[in-house]
Amino acid sequence: MSKSQETYNKKEREKKKIKKRQEKAERRLARKAAPKKSGEDLFSYVDEFGNIVDTPPDPTKRTVIKAEDIDLKVPHKTAANITSTRIGKIEFFNTDKGYGFIKEDGTNEKFFVHVKGLLDEVKENDRVEFELEKGMKGMNAVRVKRI
Repeated sequence: MSKSQETYNKKEREKKKIKKRQEKAERRLARKAAPKKSGEDLFSYVDEFGNIVDTPPDPTKRTVIKAEDIDLKVPHKTAANITSTRIGKIEFFNTDKGYGFIKEDGTNEKFFVHVKGLLDEVKENDRVEFELEKGMKGMNAVRVKRI
């Protein structure tokens, strides 16, 4: 007598396949039986305070904004934005590599300084006067001279 070709594992896999098919069919029937969602259920709105809500906004509270009133220009630089010289202290300076950092008095902001931006030779803890320029990674100290 030959042994049956169906083993226990094969039977179990077949049972799982049949069960999955039945569950899928049940889900399909449940979706068909469920009422169709209207497009209104898919929308969400933003109220006047910036919160997301399900109800549409009240048309009586609507404000009309003219396109001419919207200003898309970049603001011009004012005298307040442009500052002249600043004073600070060399917090770190590597003479071998030719760069360092200046800590500004008052704001305690640190600015990068390169040897090309120096007018005098400087070392750490020197008080300096400098100007700022926009660099690739932020503001750089230039025209640095010792006080």
